[in-house]
Amino acid sequence: MAAKKNTGQAGKKEKTTGTSICGTTVGALKRNILHHVLSFQGCEPTRVRKGDLYMALAYTLRDLMTEKWLDTQSSYYEKEKKRVYYLSMEFLIGRSLTNSMLNLGIYDQVKAAIEELGFELSVIVDEEEDAALGNGGLGRLAACFMDSIATLKVPAHGYGIYYEYGLFNQQLIDGYQIESPDNWLRYGSPWTFERKQPVYPVQFYGRLSSYQDEEGNYRVHWVDTEDVVAIPCDMLVPGFKNGHVVNMRLWAARASRELDLSFFSRGDYIGAVKSKVSSETISKVLYPPDHNLAGMELRLKQQYFFVAATFNDIMRRYKKKNTTFDKFSSRIAVQLNDTHPAIAIPELMRLLLDEEGLSWEKSWDICVNTFAYTNHTLMPEALEKWDMEMIGRVLPRHLQIICEINQRFLDLVKIQYPGDEGRLQRMSIIEEGPVKRVRMAHLAIIGSHSVNGVAELHTKLLKENIFPDYDEFYPGKFNSKTNGITPRRWLLQANPGLAELITSRLGVSWVTDLDILRGLDSLADDSQFQGLWQAVKLANKERLADLIHKKCGVSVDPRSMFDVQVKRIHEYKRQLLNCLHVIFLYQALVRNPEMKIPPRTVIFAGKAAPSYWKAKRIIKLITSVAEVINNDPRIANKLRVVFLPNYNVSMAEVIMPGADLSEQISTAGTEASGTGNMKFSLSGALTIGTLDGANIEIMEEVGAENIFIFGMTAEEAEYERVHISRSPQRVCEENSGVAEVIDSIRTGAFSQGDKELFRPLVESLMDPHDPYLLLRDFDEYLACQERVGKAYLDQKKWTKMSILNVARMGKFSTDRTIRQYAEEIWGIPVEKEVS
Repeated sequence: MAAKKNTGQAGKKEKTTGTSICGTTVGALKRNILHHVLSFQGCEPTRVRKGDLYMALAYTLRDLMTEKWLDTQSSYYEKEKKRVYYLSMEFLIGRSLTNSMLNLGIYDQVKAAIEELGFELSVIVDEEEDAALGNGGLGRLAACFMDSIATLKVPAHGYGIYYEYGLFNQQLIDGYQIESPDNWLRYGSPWTFERKQPVYPVQFYGRLSSYQDEEGNYRVHWVDTEDVVAIPCDMLVPGFKNGHVVNMRLWAARASRELDLSFFSRGDYIGAVKSKVSSETISKVLYPPDHNLAGMELRLKQQYFFVAATFNDIMRRYKKKNTTFDKFSSRIAVQLNDTHPAIAIPELMRLLLDEEGLSWEKSWDICVNTFAYTNHTLMPEALEKWDMEMIGRVLPRHLQIICEINQRFLDLVKIQYPGDEGRLQRMSIIEEGPVKRVRMAHLAIIGSHSVNGVAELHTKLLKENIFPDYDEFYPGKFNSKTNGITPRRWLLQANPGLAELITSRLGVSWVTDLDILRGLDSLADDSQFQGLWQAVKLANKERLADLIHKKCGVSVDPRSMFDVQVKRIHEYKRQLLNCLHVIFLYQALVRNPEMKIPPRTVIFAGKAAPSYWKAKRIIKLITSVAEVINNDPRIANKLRVVFLPNYNVSMAEVIMPGADLSEQISTAGTEASGTGNMKFSLSGALTIGTLDGANIEIMEEVGAENIFIFGMTAEEAEYERVHISRSPQRVCEENSGVAEVIDSIRTGAFSQGDKELFRPLVESLMDPHDPYLLLRDFDEYLACQERVGKAYLDQKKWTKMSILNVARMGKFSTDRTIRQYAEEIWGIPVEKEVS
């Protein structure tokens, strides 16, 4: 929708005063917006443009949050509360404007103020860039956690990196993924305070100078280092209507000296800025490709950079009230979000040993009681390992400390398991081989008092398959904290029509107590309520259809089944399996156009890592299949396929409310949890999925009769990998429909006769050792999809299942997850009243 014509009347009626006005009435909000238009944007209020108005509105909301944030921080100091520091390399924030209005409780006032200024609020909202400071689920979980931390009034801070370039922009050119930079900060961010103080130097490289202190203890100076300055940038996160605001402190890298003037005397002007550019590369881009040495080194430097700056900040804050370290771990809890921040363990040891002069034993006791570690993966390649040589060169003191931690730990293992050399090798932090590597997950487990998985199955597999030696050595250390999502973002904001319908029957308290949704159970068979539910879904599907037409140029029928798989493109997530089903359905329709099946629109979205060629080839196959199907008049409107480019949080907020079917089809035993499955279910989509990650717990909550489950269990999948009881070739021999699908790809039916383009995908499908077991699960997947189609034809039954899915999603709120972290890991009681 275009902006309303700006008559300028609002600007004439209410003049700016030149000072910030933090009221929340419509008039006060207008005055503050116009103040920022004039003073921050340098614009004449009567000629304001939508981009300037967005910035002014964001500054206005930031003013409101800043007052509450300062009060929140003061309360931490006054009550000497234990604080949580949540360390994450990723925060996939998305947009902040609508979320801030809702959580501050001023959405209606802001909407009225913007309309009085001559604009539609939706137009202003669309001016905001997504803050894509994360790759996927891990980063989005961190952002959801911050919302729940603020809503539950947990005294906490998030820490990460203020990436100048977020997750890349994805274009599809001739069906191929093409990456371009995501310069989300090109116009600055009104949500961020870039602070002058405190700033901290972060050291790299250099050499070690050892000595003995007065008491004969071994001490080390780290000298002749290359330093980078860490600049704090604060982003505020409001709780839901509770006056509580927390912050994410994201670090930006700056050169320790702006220019090396020694180069000027030699006339080398390029050399003068080289050091500055090199230093500031650290916070330039999210996750540099690490398949080469330079990329690996930069990623290690990123991890240490934000960890070192964070611990300088923690120490500064702690020392305001304490002169010894006796209370450190009773005042501070540090949560490591995956292995990326695990270098924090030797960093805290370095500070306590070398800067504060504590003994090893005292330092280690503080360290273990301070840290907790969340594992997010079952994939071996995601368990980070760093070359010892590289760590020793970049962080020489930290390698010393890691080796000392390892030796002391292995001495304890030897005592408990004498003569068990195999166990020592498995449990060592140092992986032996031609290239010695540091296993960061091992370091995180040894240096933490708690290790949690993110779903019950995930935790079970961690204990039994990935880290069984550690689970035996540290009984009770491993625990499960099933992931969740924030209902403020994923229902109240993303699906306002459904939120309004629910509130009309249950009241508004569900926003902070998702278990209240259980009250929908009694409405699941109510025909009037079902009609209202269906109307909301259709409106959401029409909005999604508009997005598809805008992004893909394809018209789709909102009354068709919207079958959706949106997530990072990876072999284990099995977008390829979904594509095989699309081909199977297409071929069946070509043979029999009168088949009684519901019209289906299959929607894909997601990004492949730039260096992950096979995932990028899967994207090309999907887009090639879509091109053939969408242009085949024989199937009329029975089947459409689209791939939405440049998937992000804002797009997810349109896609998920419009979905009928949610594809959660990863190979059992590969997905740690998943949160997309929860977001879809909370908007009333039904799940087709495997017994993987949190799918199992969703099934337990919603009931097996309200979800479509297929495929092997994790145990069966592991057995099949070893014993190959049913090869892909045998699957094709037993099922001619499957064989036809594979042959069509092999013979170039979707590549204009080019038999080479998708040969690697066919070879991986037919490989008996395919680790993701696509064809082994394919026939069950087909049968399950047939059940889905039949169920969708009975709209009364389908709608009842949809209502019951939403009704039983109470467990999957991050409010529940954060309450468990706070009470069971961080040792912080949570207030029962949250709004």
